[in-house]
This record gives sequence, C-alpha cells and structure tokens, in this order.
Amino acid sequence: MQINTENILNKMKKYLEIPSPGGFTKEATLEVKKDFEMYGLKTKLTNKGALIATLEGENDEEHVMITAHIDTLGCMVNDITSDGKLKYKKVGGSSWSSIEGENCYIITRKGKKIRGSIIPIMASAHIYGPAKNDPREESSMRVRIDEDVNSKEDVLNLGINIGDFICLDTRTEVTESGFVKSRYLDDKLAVAILVEIARYFSENNIKPKYTTHFFISNYEEIGHGVAGIPEKVKEMIAVDIGIVGKGQNSDEHSVSIAAMDGRSPYDFEFRNKLVDIAEENNIRYKVDLYNFYSSDSTHVAEQGKDVNFASLGPAVDASHHYERTHIDSIINTTKLLLMYLN
Repeated sequence: MQINTENILNKMKKYLEIPSPGGFTKEATLEVKKDFEMYGLKTKLTNKGALIATLEGENDEEHVMITAHIDTLGCMVNDITSDGKLKYKKVGGSSWSSIEGENCYIITRKGKKIRGSIIPIMASAHIYGPAKNDPREESSMRVRIDEDVNSKEDVLNLGINIGDFICLDTRTEVTESGFVKSRYLDDKLAVAILVEIARYFSENNIKPKYTTHFFISNYEEIGHGVAGIPEKVKEMIAVDIGIVGKGQNSDEHSVSIAAMDGRSPYDFEFRNKLVDIAEENNIRYKVDLYNFYSSDSTHVAEQGKDVNFASLGPAVDASHHYERTHIDSIINTTKLLLMYLN
C-alpha cells in the first residue's frame, strides 16, 4: 500500500491557501472538484454548494460515503467604527483570544482583498498598562485595516462593507520532525486525504468493494454540512480531526476513532469494525470521546437519515486554534480508510 504523503501535504497546502470560511467556499470547492476529476471520478455540485465525487465499486447496489468539510472558521464584518476599524462576528466556534494578533484579508463583496490585523482595543502596553489584559470578547476586538483609513467613510470608499468575510492567515508549516502546523487543518487536511485515496484507486486501477461517494461539505462548522445523500448509501464515515489534550485519549501519531461526540454516540458495531480493521492491519489507533464537538456524521443522524455512521481522522492538538498533528497520524488515517474501502 503506497500512500503518497507528499501528495497529501501538497494538496492540503493548496486548499489552505484558498480562503473558505463557512458561507464563502465556492473557489476552494471547485479546486477540489478539479482534483477529483483529474483522477477520473464523476463529480456533481449540490444545490447548497457541496461537492460529491463518486468512485465506482465492485458492488453498485450498496454504496458508502466518506465526508470531509472544506469550510473553515472565520469572521464577518458587522460594523465599521468612526475611527476606521472593523467590528466582526465569528463564523464557527473559535475563541476570541485564539486569533489575537493574526494577520488577515478582508474580502469585499466584489472580491477585492485588503490586508489587516486582528487586535484588541487596548493593544498597547505603553498606553493601557494593566488594562491590556482585559478579557478578549466581541466588544473588545477589532480589525485594523492596513490602508490609510481614519473614518467610516474612508473604509466604505475602499469597498469594505457589512457582511464582508475576514479570512485569517494559516501559517502552514511542516517541520523536519514530521509535525504539520496550520490554522484550519480542520478539515482541509481530511479533504486532501480523500483526494489521495481517489488517486490511489485510480492509479492502481483498483475498485473499492462498494461504490464510494466522497462528500465535501461546506457548512460543517456551522452544523448543517451534509444534505442530499445519494440514495443507495448505507454507511458513512465523517473524516474529521481527533482532539488531543487534557482529558482526551487521542495522540498526534494515531488515527482517532470516535465513540461519541457532543451530539451522539456513534454506532457501536461500526466503530468496532473500524477498530478490528486497524488491529488486523497494525494501524496505530485510539478510541476517543469528544465533549464539545460534532461531525457531518452526527449532523446526518440528527436529520433522521437511515444511514449508519462513524467518524475518524488525524489527531490534532490545539483544535480551533493554531493546530498541529504529525505525519504518522495522517498516514494511519489514510491506511484505515483504504482498508475499510477494500
């Protein structure tokens, strides 16, 4: 089983360079669509803007579905101050402090990209002294625009207005020791893994056991990612990050298999099947529970769809912050998915 980790990382970096906060995912989705088609998969876009890429299997009567989401966290302009700064709302569930000091783009309605930085109102220690440690919250954070603006009118003249998206720099890095660091590994790393799986089957001229749909959702961070499941799908796996940290069982070298998340337990027999596959093939894994987390699989379960559901993925430290995993976890995730599909 030859997994091309360089291909995964290159695809991941490419997707990370395309801003795609929830509600602004078209460009990134079309890039993924092009990559699936390069490996011969049939693709379609849903009315909601998600992508389905289909790989024909030996059994075309029963289908499986593997999901990952292209949407990320981000921000949206909700007010312009009299001194030319931006107030903003979060898109998705990050903490206010996690983005302090980050550089960003403001993307106007007409596609113009303008640089800025996210800072607290009381940023300067030389002006505010102890007050610089005031809580980071919606009322205390601003986007400072890197243009000569001093009033609301100046900002409007740049083309910036209410409803424009704010996209943070990802600062992606792969270290010599094998660690992969970036904002938004959740879940563009998983998207890259699914494209690599498509490459593997295509270039080796192999069919999976069942016809497989790769569903790239575009509203997962908001909680309504998957809609329009192909009719014959019997099982689905959401490929999403495992959570590394205090109170968690996952580690950055293993594939994480979810037993339960903040919405629901996952199917016990399906989870056991994945564990059996991992053990039979010497794939390093951890089973874990996530308290403040949900996936496309549990979103589908909430819709009342009669589809069996599971979730697994690379284990990520500092989720929804400056995230990190290891190439080992990426490889173990890819191996488990390939063995499942075979």
